Amino acid sequence: MLLSCYTPGLIEAGCDEAGRGCLAGPVFSAAVILPGSFASTILNDSKQLTEKQRYSLREVILKEAVAWAVGICDQLEIDRINILNASILAMHKALKQLKPKPQLILVDGNRFKPFGNTPHACFVKGDGRFMSIAAASILAKTFRDDYMLKIHGDFPEYGWDKNKGYPTENHRKAIARSGITEHHRKTFRLTNTQLMLAL
Repeated sequence: MLLSCYTPGLIEAGCDEAGRGCLAGPVFSAAVILPGSFASTILNDSKQLTEKQRYSLREVILKEAVAWAVGICDQLEIDRINILNASILAMHKALKQLKPKPQLILVDGNRFKPFGNTPHACFVKGDGRFMSIAAASILAKTFRDDYMLKIHGDFPEYGWDKNKGYPTENHRKAIARSGITEHHRKTFRLTNTQLMLAL
């Protein structure tokens, strides 16, 4: 059972990201402020839901959230500042768009950088503990999946319609066979040969 809030009476924004472990594409982060009355029997960490459930819940979240926003850092930013910093920066980009401004930020994971003077709290597996973080995980995941499906049309050999840029065996084989695209993260170990050399 997910908790509706961490500190009653405060405007809380939940934050989460999607695509941190991918070999290609941006990292997407979302920030969501839910009303205190929000209720759902299936809302959970996006990884625990089916694709159909995620997209169904996205429509509910977009309709009922007090505020929501998505922030993106592309593969060039990821290569320049590393994936951890890019994930946090994408969260900051999302938070900057929220109206009203949150009084407390709930973050999935154990790392975050201060967002102005707004207090924050980090929670490992927070997307399975708090509704607002779970909602953010669903928005980040579904909007990123939409993006990867769109660019799949230009590079179908990499299977992004299925792997969404994650390091599957077939994705690595496609990189070894066809090389990298403009969407790949050059600072990541992209092929099995690179992985073996790193061991």
